[in-house]
Amino acid sequence: MAWVWVSVSLGFVGLAVLAWCAVKVWLGVRRFGRELERTRRRLEPKRSALRDELSRIEDGR
Repeated sequence: MAWVWVSVSLGFVGLAVLAWCAVKVWLGVRRFGRELERTRRRLEPKRSALRDELSRIEDGR
């Protein structure tokens, strides 16, 4: 009978470990998304300037 309690306990511990890993991954994805958004905002002026420069070069041809 003790093996039943041990197996149930190990099952719960396994689920707790999986939940902890899922939370860590979720937090990492959120952090990565914020970093991407910050980088996108930083690069937008340079991207616009490059697009304007390319359109001026194409108009000059």
